[in-house]
Formats: sequence, C-alpha cells, structure tokens
Amino acid sequence: MTSPSNSPPDGAAAAGAAAHQALVSGYLADNPNLSAGALSAARHLLKWAAIRRIAMRDIDAATIDRFARHRCRCGRYSAAQLQDPGYITDARRFLRHLEGAGHVAIPDAVARLSPGLAGFSANLATQGYSKVTYSSRMSQARHFAEWTLRMRVPTDSIDDHLIEQFAQHDCQCGIKTKRGKRVEGSGSKDRCRGARAFVAFLRGEGVIPVAVATEAPADPRVADFATWLRRERGATSETIRRYQQELGRWLANLGSEPQEYTATAVRSIVLDQGEDRSRSSVRMTITVLRAYLRFMIGQGLCAPSLLLAVPSGVRRRLSTVPTTIPSSTIEEIVASCGTDTAVEVRDRAIILLLARMALRAGDIWQLRLSDIDWRASRLRLHGKSRRGVMMPLPQDVGDALLAYIEDARPMVSSDRVFLRTQAPFTPFRSSAEIAGIVSRVLSRGGFVGLPTGSHVFRHSLASAWLRDGAELDQIGAALRHTSRDTTAIYAKVDVGMLGAVAQPWPGYST
Repeated sequence: MTSPSNSPPDGAAAAGAAAHQALVSGYLADNPNLSAGALSAARHLLKWAAIRRIAMRDIDAATIDRFARHRCRCGRYSAAQLQDPGYITDARRFLRHLEGAGHVAIPDAVARLSPGLAGFSANLATQGYSKVTYSSRMSQARHFAEWTLRMRVPTDSIDDHLIEQFAQHDCQCGIKTKRGKRVEGSGSKDRCRGARAFVAFLRGEGVIPVAVATEAPADPRVADFATWLRRERGATSETIRRYQQELGRWLANLGSEPQEYTATAVRSIVLDQGEDRSRSSVRMTITVLRAYLRFMIGQGLCAPSLLLAVPSGVRRRLSTVPTTIPSSTIEEIVASCGTDTAVEVRDRAIILLLARMALRAGDIWQLRLSDIDWRASRLRLHGKSRRGVMMPLPQDVGDALLAYIEDARPMVSSDRVFLRTQAPFTPFRSSAEIAGIVSRVLSRGGFVGLPTGSHVFRHSLASAWLRDGAELDQIGAALRHTSRDTTAIYAKVDVGMLGAVAQPWPGYST
C-alpha cells in the first residue's frame, strides 16, 4: 500500500520528525517555563509546514495566518485548537524563536529593534520615570519591536505614519503577559507614546535613520509673513506663533494667488466663522487678517483697497470690567497651597508670583534661573517686550521660589525655573499651562464659583491697589503697561467707590 501523495517517504519522515523534535527541544531549553499547549502549538506548526512542503526558512507571519485558517487533518491535532487565540500566539512565539535561532531567514533590510531595548531601559531609568510609566514605555517598546519584525518593516520605513499603524493594529503579535494572555494593549495613545519614545531613542543612537518629512511643504507665504513680523514689526516669538496658527486656519480660503484675492473672500474670512468662535477669537482673526494684507500690499502682491474690505471688530474702549477676587479670598487660596509634595511646592510658588507681583502667565512661563537676582531681591521679567524689566521680589515670594528650587525642582539641564514634576521634567509647553495649574489649585482647595484663569490675580491686585489709594500711573508702572489707557480700566472696577463719589442726577431727589 502506497503512502498518500502529500506524505513524505518513511526515511524522510523519520529524519523530519527527529529534526522537529530537536527544534522543539531547543525551544524548551531556551524557555523552560513553556506550557504543554505552547509545545503542542510548536509541534503542530512544524507538522503542518512539512505536510504543505513549506521550507523552514520561508515560514513567516503570513504562514502563521495560513496555519490558523487551515482545516486541520494533522493526526493527533484538532481544528478546535486553532480556534484558541492563545494557541496561535504560541505558534507566533515559536516563529520568533526560530527567527532568533537563525532557522528562519530575515531579510537584511528588516528592522531589528530588540537589541536596543536594553539601552532604552537604561535611558528611561536615568530620566527618573515612575515605575508605572517606565513599565508602560518598556511594554510598548517591546510590542513595537515585535510588530515591526513580524510585519518585516524595513529600518528606513519607520516614521510617524508607521507608528500610527502600530497604534491602531489588531494585535496578533507573539508576546504574552505573565498570565499567558494575548496582549491587547492599553489603548492607541499608550502605544503611540511608547513607540515614539523608543523610536526617538533609537534615532538618537543612530540605530535607525532620522525620518524625512513626508508632509506637504509649508505655505511659503506663512514663512515670509513670520519673517516680516519679526524684522519689520518686532513681534515676539509667541506672537508670531499665534499669528501663524491663525493665518494657517483660513489662508487657503483666500485663494492660491494673492493677485486674485477678492473683497468677498476677505469679508467671508471674518463673517463666516462658526457660532462657537468667541468675540475675542473673531477680533484675533481681524487683527491677523489686516496684518497679513498689509504685508502682501507692501510686497506689491495684492490691491491696497482690500484693507477696506476687512469688517471692523467693534470693541468699545473701557466697555468691560475686569473680573476680580476679594483680597481675603486670595489669601485663602495662598494658604490652601500645601508643601508636602513637589507639585504643591511648585504650585505655591506660582500662585504667590501671581498674587503678590501681578505677573502674567507668560512672565512665569519664560522665567529662567538667571533672571533671579537673589542679592538684590529682584526678578527680571520679559513679558511682551524684548527688553527685560527688573521688579522687586517680595520676601514670601522669594522664600517660596527658593523652597521650590532647592527642594522640589528636578536637576535638569534646562534653566527654565518651572518644570513638569514628572519625567522627563521638561519646561511647560506654553503659558496656557499656568492657567491649568491655577485651576487645579482652586480645585484642590475646594474653591468654587471663582473666576478662572491666571489673569484674575493680576486684575485683583491692581484693583486692591486702587482701593488703597494708589495712583493710576503707579499701578500702570507696576503692571508694566505701556499705555495709560490700558490702566484706566481699573478706575471703574470698584463700583462701591464709584457710588461714593457719584453726583446726584439733576432733578432727582431722594
């Protein structure tokens, strides 16, 4: 009786069985804690590959997918085993062993990232990450290394788009948790964070090349406008950033050629904004639009008459009243700031800078260690101008700053005073984070119903100075106002004071 056509001769079968047993034994020797199910999956894969005449060196992820879908008639094995995701994961783990042992060929161009995991681990440890963050980053880095190898990703193809693919993939990778369950990941954001951090480390080490930008080049008009703002108008980097962001939001609506800009298109930029846009946001659009048209007119690229097409953003001077917090409540907020943790020490220093010195959020964000003159008890503030201004440093503010710098501030190379309290201890991304800190301080202290934002401290202190009899010029100097009109708004804050000096209405008697 002859053997089936798909069965190897007896001698070859015996030799193949011996080779398979040697492979499984080597797998067990490298992984002593393998379960019986994992060994069964390894033997099953080898038997199926032999029946299908698949050479050992050609087994890859696609082969595992075929193995998972085959109608099992492999003797002692059953189709029911193939329905278990853990069983297929065991097969993928065995493939990783075969790749590592050199039995399965891996193209030279394919990224091999696993050797970089040890260096990445040491790098995370030196940056002071917490145990939870460290474990998460390492887990996702291992996951990314496994996925890129499984997908046979070339080293020079690793970029942000690939990381996004990794973050969204339906995990079937050959890695397991300690409980032997397939790793599903803890969300695409965690996958992105871990993969990006790992890739950034490998790029710094020269293991993978720096990604070449594949995005469409930025509109040269935006770059030229930024240069004009800096050179001709003396705008600060923060102002330029905000103007560029606003310009990029609607520039395409004007058209690709400045010579073809129309009054209708210019007006629609302002008038066709969504209802969710606040009045201040609309005024920002008008300001940037006018500045951009002036730039284009100066370059001779569009008609000067287009400036007349920009709608006016009506804002009556001194028509609003700044929101304030009573001085007693300010003191309660300061008193609520604890000093038990690094976060509380940092936040207390920030609150005192706001409450005692009426600083802007940008002043605090830009503050550097070199700006503190301890001997003279002064701070150099840059604010909205390019030239620094020296301001006296109150005793309690100086004490809070010193306590933060000596006891709570991380030891890093950055000279920014205020840093994040979690690794990698970078400076705040923008001044908006100061407002977030104020919000958290109020929440921790149980304060409700108060005006939000960091600027309310500035308004409150200026109003308190006015009630105590300070002159508007003195208040303007302390607030670093360049115009007296800006300070004049505080003359109408205290309604009670205004009522005391108001004259009776002619012809009205009580």
